[in-house]
Amino acid sequence: MNSTWISILCLSLLVIPGTATGDQMLTTGEEFPSFELQAHDGSVVSCSDLEGSTYLVYFYPKADTPGCTKEACSFRDAWSELKEEEIRVFGVSYDTPRSNRAFAEKFSLPFLLLSDSDKALAKSVGADRLLIPVPKRISYLVGPDGKILKAYASVSPSSHAEDVLKDFKSLSSPQS
Repeated sequence: MNSTWISILCLSLLVIPGTATGDQMLTTGEEFPSFELQAHDGSVVSCSDLEGSTYLVYFYPKADTPGCTKEACSFRDAWSELKEEEIRVFGVSYDTPRSNRAFAEKFSLPFLLLSDSDKALAKSVGADRLLIPVPKRISYLVGPDGKILKAYASVSPSSHAEDVLKDFKSLSSPQS
């Protein structure tokens, strides 16, 4: 392969949105990794705090950008139904708690935004990207036992909350 093609290949990695670091996404049935992250309200959230709860961890690239705002607002708008189903929601980005707080306040987000500034959680779940300083837009729905109920490798920001609710109801209903 000549150097021109190698250069083109390397440059293409800079613009491919889903370029991963080599870590693969976790799959249904796997244990969600242990974490402890600072929330936008100053609290610290850890997986041990969530034992016995169903929760969604969704990674978003950057606070207050169009797609991330659309996704966060879809969860905000579905909040009463998510609460009714007892699904806790946590948005995770590399943003600082301060940036996340401003984002949460600006759009009246009723759930916590977590700062993964060292990228440890993103790397452990396949959300980190090579050469791109923001996480991939992926999510995990985690059951009360800490195991993944559903992994979302690709999401539509405007319908993600609706998809999570539909999937949760499908997973929760008795199988015929």
